[in-house]
Amino acid sequence: MNKVAIILINYKDYAKKYLSDCLSSIRNQDFSGEIKLYIVDNETSEESFEYLKTSAPEAEIIRNKNNDGFAKGNNDAMKLALNDGFDYVVLLNMDTISEKNAVAEMVKMAGSSEWVGVIQSRLMLWPNKEKINSLGNDTHFLGFGFCRGYNENYNPEIIKDGVDIFYPSGAAVLFKSEVLKKIGLFDENYFMYNEDQDLGWRVWLAGYKCVLAKNSVVYHKYEFSRSISKYYFMDKNRIITALKNYKIITLLVFLPAFVIMELGLFYFSFKNGWVKEKIRVWFLFFKFSFWKKIFLERKKIKHLRKIKDYKIIKMLSGKIWYQEISSPLLSLANFFLNIYFIFAKSLLKLFNV
Repeated sequence: MNKVAIILINYKDYAKKYLSDCLSSIRNQDFSGEIKLYIVDNETSEESFEYLKTSAPEAEIIRNKNNDGFAKGNNDAMKLALNDGFDYVVLLNMDTISEKNAVAEMVKMAGSSEWVGVIQSRLMLWPNKEKINSLGNDTHFLGFGFCRGYNENYNPEIIKDGVDIFYPSGAAVLFKSEVLKKIGLFDENYFMYNEDQDLGWRVWLAGYKCVLAKNSVVYHKYEFSRSISKYYFMDKNRIITALKNYKIITLLVFLPAFVIMELGLFYFSFKNGWVKEKIRVWFLFFKFSFWKKIFLERKKIKHLRKIKDYKIIKMLSGKIWYQEISSPLLSLANFFLNIYFIFAKSLLKLFNV
């Protein structure tokens, strides 16, 4: 009998807004195996703890005094689930609603191949349930991550079940426990954003696959946030992800494009009011502690790596697809970056990097 751990993260009044619908859909799962629910209460209070305990008495509640972020919060629960012997770990955002066969379809896909390590549900928007939130996530060669198919109408005839994705959305994803034990959990230096991108990248480097289970449907009450902190964390973390996971030669090949993009991002940040956050990101490069962490992570990945970069980057994109911040300047940048990327791919393959 398959054993599945489901993990939810709460922060302050998040549970009061979203837990009821999410929990009802979890309780309604049509799954023949065992399901156990873990809820991490970040920046816990007596009020939030009592609410969770009363609303979800079946859950094991992990209380964190501080808001430790998405990465560490999930890690705290994943460690318990692995120690408790669960075969699979499912992460769900609390603002999701799962169809009754969502877990069963993910587990079914997990059993399709020993090399399938991570499975994402088909994430649809709520309440406009015919619109896509994510069919898996793609990555630009300079580290930007974005949802595949976002806000498009879903066409079941076009989307294939089990299709490869570069990395899964942490809003609805299943991990094989055996794979997590080999590649490690989320990098807690991220705090929030891009930690799922980094973990997905490591899955591919280790020789496993991330795939989409299109028949596992989860609805997401998604709202795009334009907060200053979001831009800071996304910008910082996409650079960290690239520095960790590319080989040195690949980083050098991409360096000219990176410098040009950084200048463009500085202009964009100045125009949109988050230039101070962009400068904060740049100051990281002058901190010894920053490079020490990068060095230690690269050392781990070196022992993990089974796939060459030129094979990995075949799955990457030369264009940035951010529907919420599209602009003529972005279109122009995409044109030149895509040309550069085509050249860079050929060069890396030529030298077998």
